[in-house]
Amino acid sequence: MRPLQFSLLLLFLVFNLVSYGQEENGEYLEFNDRNNVVHGVYIGINMGIGEIDGKNAYNGGLKVAYVANQKFEVGFATNFLFSKQDIYNSNLSRNENLIGAYGGLHLEPIFFSKRRVNLSFPLMFGAGAVGYIEDDTYRENDSFGDNLTKDEVDAIFVSEAGISALFNISRYLQLEAGVKYLYSSKIDLPPTRITRISGFSAGLGIKVGIFNMGRNRYKKNVK
Repeated sequence: MRPLQFSLLLLFLVFNLVSYGQEENGEYLEFNDRNNVVHGVYIGINMGIGEIDGKNAYNGGLKVAYVANQKFEVGFATNFLFSKQDIYNSNLSRNENLIGAYGGLHLEPIFFSKRRVNLSFPLMFGAGAVGYIEDDTYRENDSFGDNLTKDEVDAIFVSEAGISALFNISRYLQLEAGVKYLYSSKIDLPPTRITRISGFSAGLGIKVGIFNMGRNRYKKNVK
């Protein structure tokens, strides 16, 4: 038995010594743990595409979460976004793109968790910063060269809600696909054409960790 499997079995026996039941069925002895909470943890990576002010916006993120009984996740999520806006800044005589990062509390209720495909509703509440960055495409035409004023950023508060399909590949791997809507507080930066980074996005993700797939890991042959 591997050390990880032994540790999980030991924790199960300690915390559920009083409440677990035994069922004898044919040639098997089963320890019924279906009424007990199953714990899990994972690291997830996701990427997606949306739209800000009519231009494509690309995002990528990382999240770490604890999973309670395959029905609810709580953890921390962080995201990075970029949108090629080509907005002309008359004060600096250059074109600029939008860039930002934000993170916060991740919550995700899960439905149909005992099936191969689950349905979930991810939520995120947090804060971050957004600003404009020089478009390198126009650098060669910029007479100011490297003496440009430093790019400014502005703080934002965000909330995000969505719907996702979770595909259980194994006890250690899960794929997700979904749609989200991001709502942000207003930003006030020159140039001021974009005042919020709110909008829909669609994306894919992968989760790697320890997941319980509904198997009875304590089912053993009786000789």
